[in-house]
Amino acid sequence: MRALIAAVIVFVFVFASAAGLAAQMAGAPNAGYKRDAAMPSSALPQPLREVGFDQNLGQRLPLDAPVRDEDGQVIPIGKFFGQRAVVLIFSYYSCPMLCAQVIGGLASALGVMSLEPGRDVEVVAVSFDARDTPGSANEKKAEYLRRYGRPEAASASHFVTAEQSSIDRLTKAAGFRYAWDAPTQQFAHPSGVIVLTPDGRLARYMFGVEFGPRDLRLALVEASGGKVGTAIDTLLLYCYHYDPMTGRYGFLVMRALRVAGALTVLLLGTFVVVMVRRERRPAGERGPRIAYNARSS
Repeated sequence: MRALIAAVIVFVFVFASAAGLAAQMAGAPNAGYKRDAAMPSSALPQPLREVGFDQNLGQRLPLDAPVRDEDGQVIPIGKFFGQRAVVLIFSYYSCPMLCAQVIGGLASALGVMSLEPGRDVEVVAVSFDARDTPGSANEKKAEYLRRYGRPEAASASHFVTAEQSSIDRLTKAAGFRYAWDAPTQQFAHPSGVIVLTPDGRLARYMFGVEFGPRDLRLALVEASGGKVGTAIDTLLLYCYHYDPMTGRYGFLVMRALRVAGALTVLLLGTFVVVMVRRERRPAGERGPRIAYNARSS
């Protein structure tokens, strides 16, 4: 009986989750979403017509591109790859608003996750403003670490600067399109982060300035090839699918129903086996029985 009740609970949970997540995914995409090709370019200001993400999924970042670390030393960006999945941010450190929101949103999402910086994930922020210096990089890194709230993340968080030639190579490979807006004296750029595999392949794009911990975790589990995370993460990846158009993981109802169906069959099978074995036990092993004798008149 308990197994049957558990099976019913599983079905109710699956359908409730499907309905809730379907409603969540029905909303408008986050900021940074790549605009539809049918949208007339004249509807956008000139700088924004050149801004967006081209999702070069599966392509490799040029890991030999030289960058300057926080100490001013020139190193290949590939130094931060090879062991763990990497979250890549393109920003410029004098950005008055959007970049700080993206970096803060990433810190907030990572801060509530159980994945450990330096063991499970690396964070690399690349400035696309060649005028930025190691000093401004250190200031932005300090802000990020304060928001993150984990001092041990310092060794796994890298805020780098670069010459324009390296910036061009990295942004082009990653599909990050930005433009200088002369009237405002600021850069126009999309908002989001990119998750890469340990060998530098572009795995997932996540748009906006806030990132759901579930989506970010699943992206890191996928990018790492399952080397981080738990068995529950593997099960969730079977039931959730990455949608490149939104940069989110959507709920796959049919896959979830298959899992629920398999669990239900397993539970009902276990229930039947237990009941049959219980019936086959000798009478003496079933516990004491109380006999009631009819009183003869």
